[in-house]
Formats: sequence, structure tokens, C-alpha cells
Amino acid sequence: MRAVQGEGPSLGRRCAFVRLGGCNLGCTWCDTPYTWDWKGDGDSGRAYDPRQELHAMPWQAVAEQLRAYSVPLVVVSGGEPLSQQNRLLPLLRELAGTGHGIEIETNGTVAPLPEVAALARFNVSPKLAHSGEPEARRLVPEALAAFARLPGTAFKFVCRDVDDLDEVADVVGRFGTRPVWIMPAARSREELAHNLEALGDEVIGRGWNLTTRLHIAVWGDRRGV
Repeated sequence: MRAVQGEGPSLGRRCAFVRLGGCNLGCTWCDTPYTWDWKGDGDSGRAYDPRQELHAMPWQAVAEQLRAYSVPLVVVSGGEPLSQQNRLLPLLRELAGTGHGIEIETNGTVAPLPEVAALARFNVSPKLAHSGEPEARRLVPEALAAFARLPGTAFKFVCRDVDDLDEVADVVGRFGTRPVWIMPAARSREELAHNLEALGDEVIGRGWNLTTRLHIAVWGDRRGV
């Protein structure tokens, strides 16, 4: 879909999203449960039907659609895209060959293949305890170290309030996940504005970056934007 990047270092840039299904985590507050939650494990309790939500396409057809969008940046999201990075590689090569910038959104639990890392920049979002996932599943030291070594990687943490920032500091100290971007948890314009204000001064005081969720500010909690 054609959109703008709503989060992180490329905030506001015109882009196209490729959203993949399937995830190796099951965060309770996930804002894209329709990509993986077939049993209703998320906080909404809704079980999505993969037959309706997922649509198989050859990579050549995806590349053709992206070319038609005429955008400079392609963002690959999920789900967890790196769970199927071998299948993703031909598309990434095609996009890089036609001059597209490529960003991959990932939870940071799967290290990228060298071939993938050579073609894309990564927005890594390590999950905190409020995700409901045990630490052993959501923080994989070898994978985080691999991302931290790559130039251009950004580490984006979803925070509900200032108390979450201490947990972020612990993760950063243990795994070297820098540079840090803090993004407020929010599903409405009102919640976004409130949490940005609550987090802003403390984030700046810690020397970190602060990102909004532009798509929430503009369109609310709507799919397809």
C-alpha cells in the first residue's frame, strides 16, 4: 500500500508498505494482530482468519505493484519479516536494483542474513515486559548484537509511560541497542497526544530520540494507511 512512514527516523517520508503475515512473538497489545493472531490471544480477544487476511503473491507481482506506486522508499513490515527473509531476498534485490530505499521493521529476535543486511536498513523494536512475552523470547542477545553492528540501524521502543524508560535503559545498557527512539503506545489521537506529553521531557533528558505515530495523528487507528 502507498502511505507515509509514520514512525522513527524516516517519519513523514512518502513510501509504500509491504506487510507480511506471521510472527514469532505474540505481543498482547500488538497493533497489527490481523497479521498473526489466528487464536484470539491479543488483548482484543479477536481471532483473525488467515484465509481472509493473507494473500499469496509472487515477488515479481509485488515488485510490479511497487514500481507503479512511484515512491522512493519501501518499508517491509509484518508480522515479523525476517522469519521469511530467504523468500524476501529476490524482492529486495529487485527493489535495490531499481534505486529504491528499503527499510525493514523487525522485533529484533531474528538476525538478518548478510545478503539482506547489505540491501536494507533496519528499524528494530525490541519488546519490553508489557508485551506479555518472556524475556528469553523477546530479547535475543546474538540477534540484537548483529543489528547493533549494522550502520543505520535504529532501535525503537514502545513505551506506555515514564516507568517503561528505566526498562529501556536496562536493555540499552546490556545490549548496546543504540541509537534509541522512544515511541508512545497509542491507538487514538487523544492517547497519542497524552503519552507524547508525558514522555517528552524525560526522553530528551536521557539523550534519546522521540518519535510520534504520524498515521495515528492523521488517520486514527485505521487499517490501510
